[in-house]
Amino acid sequence: MSSSTEHRTDGRGRTTGSVLSGLAVAVGCVLFLGGFVWGALIYRPYTVPTDSMSPTIAAGARVLAERVNGSEIRRGDIVVFKDDVWGDLPMVKRVVGIGGDKVACCTKQGRLTVNGKPVEEPYLQGSGPASPVGFKAKVPAGQLFLLGDHRNDSLDSRVHLTDGDHGSVPRSAVNARVDARAWPLGSVGVMQRPTSFSALPGGISQPGPVRPITLAVVAGAVLILGGAAYGPLARRGARKRG
Repeated sequence: MSSSTEHRTDGRGRTTGSVLSGLAVAVGCVLFLGGFVWGALIYRPYTVPTDSMSPTIAAGARVLAERVNGSEIRRGDIVVFKDDVWGDLPMVKRVVGIGGDKVACCTKQGRLTVNGKPVEEPYLQGSGPASPVGFKAKVPAGQLFLLGDHRNDSLDSRVHLTDGDHGSVPRSAVNARVDARAWPLGSVGVMQRPTSFSALPGGISQPGPVRPITLAVVAGAVLILGGAAYGPLARRGARKRG
């Protein structure tokens, strides 16, 4: 009698364990695949070909850029854009001025100014002035003024100051906004918005859903691996008890 009861209990235990294991794998697959699909719909991967955005983004690094409308872009954003005047390939630069802004450099302290207000730029390469060459420009309505973080090695709006739009590009030229670094592994992380632009009208943008997408993928992988491993471990434990 005792042996029969023990057998039924073990059977229910194995059945419950199998159900939980299968459920964990199923939920894990939903989270894992759903996270990848969600990310593919919102983000696009890009490889930054030059050193113009270092140290923020090194040459050859892979980034994830959120598909956004140009109207959503704010000062401080790093954007992927394509403009016929600048060339045939997508480029990656930082927005420092929007339509109506007066952008100039440099103050006696070597800072960039936007509408006469000095801007702290901790992301710049080196400790020198914000630009090795002085400049000033008024950004036309609907346009963006773009600079690289490596100001000594960046072909940006400063090179196009004599163009009709004073070196700026239209908002419609923007394809995406860089939200995170994906490669190399040592640089992986969400791109922080520079707070120095937050006090200006319009403020700064907010990161996209890269964190919850990453969490969903990681949680899904853990559930899949954990659920798949639970069955063999549970059977081994049952045999030892037997």
